[in-house]
Amino acid sequence: MVSIKTFDQATDLENPRRVLKYVLVFCTSGTTTISVDENEFILTENAVITITSGQIHYFKNIRNATGFVLEFTYAFFCKDDNDMELIFHNGLFCHFAMNEMITVDHPEIIVRELEEISKEITETPYQYLISIHSRIELILIEINRTKINRGDEIYKPDALFLHFLETTLQNFEKNLSVNEIAALIGTTESKLNELSKLHTNKTAQNVIFGLVISEAKRLFTYEKLSVKEVAYALGFNDPFYFSNFFKKHTEISPKSFKGKAVNL
Repeated sequence: MVSIKTFDQATDLENPRRVLKYVLVFCTSGTTTISVDENEFILTENAVITITSGQIHYFKNIRNATGFVLEFTYAFFCKDDNDMELIFHNGLFCHFAMNEMITVDHPEIIVRELEEISKEITETPYQYLISIHSRIELILIEINRTKINRGDEIYKPDALFLHFLETTLQNFEKNLSVNEIAALIGTTESKLNELSKLHTNKTAQNVIFGLVISEAKRLFTYEKLSVKEVAYALGFNDPFYFSNFFKKHTEISPKSFKGKAVNL
């Protein structure tokens, strides 16, 4: 549900892993390199990076730095639409490979709240989960303020669109249509297309295709699955059809992509 570690307690993160949790990494001193999906980031003092649920990540030199790794589930944090919109505000925890390193304006605020979260988890006082939720909100607000202060354009996502993304991610193996997802979340295909156009300038179906391709790359690169295994994991009954789908959207065949994948 929610956990926190210091860098020296998180040496297991030197191996690639994926969790269905949102991960916030804050560096308090030193420098470390963190790999997220296909990208690498050099995390420096007073910098933070947010990693969305399902992204593959690992540290390359975690012992050269100090800091915190905070993890929490979607169910723990997203109690209502406001929570959902906050967690994705300004691209934080975004599902479209928008990870970035952000050096915060007031690191003492982040450190204080992370230390208090650690204390709450350890001591479990009355209503400690409510306290932790509020402290995560404060951390995200401080990160957003930093982004706005440096001149970033405000990006405020719609909660229904985020629910669409989460439902897609949780049901890859079912290969759901836009209409089926709309029915699951209590809306219409037309509304999902409207929101997708607004947020990504793509149709809802193409948003799904993008998420599927990202997932396929993770399965090829880090879980070393065969083309057939990836096809079935993503709800394709025909591996040949999946191969054509992958090549159409990446301009490279699954076999060629596997050959170029990082050898971990």
